[in-house]
Amino acid sequence: MIHPPARTTRRGDLPVPGRRRPPDSAGAVLRAILDHGPIARSSVARATRLSAASVSGVTASLLERGLIREAREAAGPPGIGRPHVPLDIEAGRVAVLGVHIAVPRTTVALLDLRGQVLAQRQDLHGARDPQSVLTALAERVAALRRRHARRRILALGLATGGWVDAVSGTVVEHPPLGWRDVPAAARLAAATGLPVFADTNSRALLRAEQLFGASTEQARRSAVLLFVGNVVDVAFSTGGVIHQGPRSAAGAIAHLPVEGCCETCSCGRTGCLQAAVSERVLVRRAVAAGLIERPDIHGIVDAARAGSPGAAVLLQERARLVGRAAALLHDLFDPEVLVVAEGGANRLPECLATVRAQLSPDVAATVRASSFPDRVLATAGGAVALDQLYAAPL
Repeated sequence: MIHPPARTTRRGDLPVPGRRRPPDSAGAVLRAILDHGPIARSSVARATRLSAASVSGVTASLLERGLIREAREAAGPPGIGRPHVPLDIEAGRVAVLGVHIAVPRTTVALLDLRGQVLAQRQDLHGARDPQSVLTALAERVAALRRRHARRRILALGLATGGWVDAVSGTVVEHPPLGWRDVPAAARLAAATGLPVFADTNSRALLRAEQLFGASTEQARRSAVLLFVGNVVDVAFSTGGVIHQGPRSAAGAIAHLPVEGCCETCSCGRTGCLQAAVSERVLVRRAVAAGLIERPDIHGIVDAARAGSPGAAVLLQERARLVGRAAALLHDLFDPEVLVVAEGGANRLPECLATVRAQLSPDVAATVRASSFPDRVLATAGGAVALDQLYAAPL
């Protein structure tokens, strides 16, 4: 049988390639200054592999926008020729706002460009419907801006649990709050006049670890972040890129089965990880046992630190379950660092040790507590805005 000659594939036969975001030279320069500042322009060029002319042009624009400053106090001794004045992040005149929506309360915070929390407030919900919560948040944002009117606010970041579409800024589903398809970013942008970006707790905190954390190098190469609060979710990254999935739904592990758990989950079943380790369940048990007066996770941690055996037992039980989930995630992703953002592990070394004990001894040391133990929620919201800023600052 004689086969016809194969037809050569032509350019027009190929599908149109998807849009790929080119590397942002301004973002690379700003991150180099964040990582190494005060730093000379010539050193920025070496760190970013950009030409001296490109760095000069970008830094001029960053200076004009007020994102960096010339750190004359760090300049070397005068010599022959034009003095080399190092560059540093401008931490005094500009800021971002971070908003976190939890099941019982909201957090509103002001952060500088190095991720330091300058001010924050927490308020219990009056009502939990989207309109009430977002209206109250807009008012609290306005109040915080009035108190810090000397700082120019660049953007607002929103972090919350559940399923968040980071592209549209929509809270697609948050079962504990009863929210569904809420355009939270658009509503806050309309109310505040600021650019607003939204993401999940875990992705927000992983971005914070990549920007400012104690293990930034590892977090930028390969990392997993497990967030445990009233909701439970996970984020993972490779090569500095956090995976979101085509529906922005990656990281949903709330319904991972847990042996021996009889708590009813919001999904209607029993035995789900989120139901087993949620702060709501832990606080309810602590109140019933008379261990705490203040009904929140911080009250349990404070009681354990003060020597309460009952509070310590509750936190250790939770740490064991969290550790089993962490072990599964480590087997699945094999990251360089696995960060656990959980109230006990963040503040009690013995709880972190219990989490690590659930993993193989050869990988247990890769498990770290959050780099922001006393400001997790404030940092989460701010990191969403700061990540956008450092990705494309101009």
